[in-house]
Amino acid sequence: MVDLQLGFHGTFALKKQRDLVKIIKVAQEEQGLKDSRQGLMSRTGLGNEKVLRVKSWAIRSGLVQDNKLSLEGTLILEKDPYLKSPLTDWFMHFYLSLGDNGLAQPPTDPAEWGGWTWFVYSFLPEHFSFTTENLVYEASQVFENETASGIEKNFRYVLRAYTEAEALESCQFLQKLSDNKYIAGEAQLPNPYMVGYFLAKLWERDFGDTASVVTDDILNHKMGLTPLLGLEPTTLQEQLDKLEIFGLIEQRRTVPPFQTVRRWHSSLALLEQAYAYAE
Repeated sequence: MVDLQLGFHGTFALKKQRDLVKIIKVAQEEQGLKDSRQGLMSRTGLGNEKVLRVKSWAIRSGLVQDNKLSLEGTLILEKDPYLKSPLTDWFMHFYLSLGDNGLAQPPTDPAEWGGWTWFVYSFLPEHFSFTTENLVYEASQVFENETASGIEKNFRYVLRAYTEAEALESCQFLQKLSDNKYIAGEAQLPNPYMVGYFLAKLWERDFGDTASVVTDDILNHKMGLTPLLGLEPTTLQEQLDKLEIFGLIEQRRTVPPFQTVRRWHSSLALLEQAYAYAE
């Protein structure tokens, strides 16, 4: 039986400028976040319960690792110190979609990694338009040990994360049409370098050091780029075409099966180029 794994937020919604910035600025200090709760409260100005919950958001979002800023978090704090860029929203979405498992080998069923992973990689590809009731019903069929009220309460914070300006609204991965109706599949996609960063990290996870892979393995991966960006395989191909124009990949389509060859050297360099391109 799979667990929802959404309790990390407690009752604190994602607030980038108000809360998260305070945590990541402290994380860049010499001692990082390796401190008592009282110490973190004093250094961040965040309250007793809140400070741990915001720290959890920072870890889940890929900005903090081992109580320090991750390499990506360090770069992002330098390029986007107030976390206002849509690129930062996309970066955080990428890591939040993986639960607390990061780039470990993905499970057969995304639900094994909890509610957020199930939502992005299983639910949304089948429900580009949905109501809160629809989401709660479908989730209750998967997370059978959770009550409907518990599911609704926890997913409320996932939905808010994608639709509130203080959170990830600018990437438009999810849009709120009314009090309980949402649509997906109309995201404001990031620039090719950020898409390239995602591809590079997923390539490392799924294919290791392999120089070329069958393109269909990229297009149709259940926990790959297609659902991550809220696309169909055909529209993801358009993104791969853009990456080729930017020299990040080469596509060999003379004889099937078609192949994609990587041409990047460093995923972190791609992330840096993404922010430079947006300036």
